[in-house]
Amino acid sequence: MGLWDSLLIWLRSLFFKQEMELSLVGLQNAGKTSLVNAIATGGYSEDMIPTVGFNMRKVTKGNVTIKLWDLGGQRRFRSMWERYCRGVSAILYVVDAADRDSVPISRSELHDLLTKPSLSGIPLLILGNKIDKSEALSKQTLVDQLGLDSIKDREVCCYMISCKDSVNIDAVIDWLIKHSKMVK
Repeated sequence: MGLWDSLLIWLRSLFFKQEMELSLVGLQNAGKTSLVNAIATGGYSEDMIPTVGFNMRKVTKGNVTIKLWDLGGQRRFRSMWERYCRGVSAILYVVDAADRDSVPISRSELHDLLTKPSLSGIPLLILGNKIDKSEALSKQTLVDQLGLDSIKDREVCCYMISCKDSVNIDAVIDWLIKHSKMVK
C-alpha cells in the first residue's frame, strides 16, 4: 500500500467509521466460536462448549465495528442460518479442514444455504480451520471438495486458518475490513 493510499485511509477514518454485520455458519465443531474469540481477543481455549442456537458479539478493530452472529452448527439449528444471514455484509462459512468425513455434509449444507434468494449476492468467505492438524486438507482440495468454483452469483474467497495458532486471522480481519460499509 502506498503513502497516498495510507493517507486517504487515515483521512477517511477521521470522519467515518465502518460497520459490518457478519454471520458465522458451518457444521458443529468447525471452530466458529473459536474464530469469534480469535478475532475479538486473539485468545484460544481448548474447552469450548457447543453453541446452542446463536450468540452475538460486537468487536471493534480500529474504526471498524463488527457485529458477529455465531450460529450453532448442529442439524437442528441449520434451518435458522438463512434468517441470520439476510442482509449481512458477508457470510463466513467455517469448515473443519481436518475432519475429512464432514466435508461432503459441509458442502451440501453450504450449497443449500446459497440457494436461498434472500442471500443472493452476499459475499462468502470460506475458512478452512484447524490447519494446525496434520490431517488437514490443502486449500485447493478444500476448494474442490466444497465445489466453490461452481458458485458464480457472489464474491467467494477462501482462507486456510488455525484459530488455535492464530494463523491467517489477520488476513481474515483485513478481508472483512475491505468489505465493511462506510457510515457517517
